[in-house]
Amino acid sequence: MPKANYIHAVGRRRKAIARIRLFRKKGDSLVNDQAVSKYFPGKINQILFDQPFNVCSVLGKYHVTVKVVGSGKNSQLEAVIHGISRSLVKADEEKFKPLLRKKGLLTRDPRKRQRRQAGKGGKARRQKQSPKR
Repeated sequence: MPKANYIHAVGRRRKAIARIRLFRKKGDSLVNDQAVSKYFPGKINQILFDQPFNVCSVLGKYHVTVKVVGSGKNSQLEAVIHGISRSLVKADEEKFKPLLRKKGLLTRDPRKRQRRQAGKGGKARRQKQSPKR
């Protein structure tokens, strides 16, 4: 079986999981078989998507295909950014890792939704109503 011409990495955030394939050539990046601008519309989302490439000064030298599932669009975008950063580190560790680490793009955000507590009256942080005087 021939060796694949891409670098594979996984990025996570909350319940979102992004599987990244980083290609070393110019091309259009796709997220779930759609253009990035269509899947993550808006200028801010475009800037965030390109952030790992801009930090490493390789914008236009690589392109990615992404499969992302779970959670909402914002968490999916953060999972994609995490995965792209990890794949760039696999591409050239000593050059890219210090830059991405300094910007905080390699750290997985551990915050998750707080689970509902039993006996609290419905929501995770809600308190039961105290009795009146």
